Amino acid sequence: MKKRSVYPFAAIVGQENMKEALILNTIYPLIGGVLIRGEKGTAKSTAVRALADLLPERSVVAGCACGCDWGASDLCPECIERRASGEASEAKAPMRVVELPLSSTEDRIAGTLDIEHAIKTGRKKFEPGVLAKANGNILYVDEINLLDDHIVDLLLDAAAMGVNFIEREGISYSHPSRFILVGTMNPEEGDLRPQLLDRFGLMADVASERDEKRRMEIIERRMEFEKDPDGFREDYAAEQQRLRADITEARSLASEISPGPDVIRAAVRIPLHLGTDGHRADLTLIKAAVAYAALCKRAEVLPEDVVHVSGLVMPHRMRRNPFQDSTLKTEELDKWAKTAFGTG
Repeated sequence: MKKRSVYPFAAIVGQENMKEALILNTIYPLIGGVLIRGEKGTAKSTAVRALADLLPERSVVAGCACGCDWGASDLCPECIERRASGEASEAKAPMRVVELPLSSTEDRIAGTLDIEHAIKTGRKKFEPGVLAKANGNILYVDEINLLDDHIVDLLLDAAAMGVNFIEREGISYSHPSRFILVGTMNPEEGDLRPQLLDRFGLMADVASERDEKRRMEIIERRMEFEKDPDGFREDYAAEQQRLRADITEARSLASEISPGPDVIRAAVRIPLHLGTDGHRADLTLIKAAVAYAALCKRAEVLPEDVVHVSGLVMPHRMRRNPFQDSTLKTEELDKWAKTAFGTG
């Protein structure tokens, strides 16, 4: 079967906030994922599915159902046994997008334990779920606002801890589950609870293009892609490769960057100024600023980087009363951020 052609990330017109939020998460996955919120037909799904094509292959333990990273110290129980016995071998695996169906049950997401097998043999038998398949990949949840809250909690817990823990009838099992969580939603169909919104690292609001020329460009590119997908992808191959190289370089650079006191001060002042609860916003501002500095090919993160990423970190964490518009304008937030840091 011929592999389905994916629309190139580099060919997406506009939606700069969405594209930046996705790229920052690939550079620094500990940012905590991204929620993309907007009306239908604004390239949300297209961008997510195109993202994996920008990321390098992974070194994994060959044959592992949980996709364990070859160089990691924390492995699933099967890989620990195989490595101890010398049976484990290394393999290369491409990054992929694992999609979560809306109808998914908790067992389908977390995986199941065969209790009867454990009782009879004394050995655990794990049937992997979505969180096992997502390990090391991108977990994409379309219409995440329509999922039950306890399912969203399960996803966010695994994303935060990097581990999926299952317990059934007193028998427990755990495996690594590190992934980039991307949720998309149309706010007209309902919102997420504020407690769940806060746990997404970044949020990008998207809307239809209002500029006539840009709208024409979107239609023309899409028609070209549908007419000749391979030829269209070839036209953007060089730009795609440049993006891949930038992301790969930034991932390496981000691991070496240490934020100084001025950066931390900026990341603390903005949430204080805007009245947000807890410390999650402060930490996310720093992580996102580090990723942005690395994307800009700098080995030092600046307070201005914190201000720049605040438009993705802060809007969904703002306190709003029921009669206020839930969308905080980026220009308004940028002004507040500069005032909070004293650069405005």
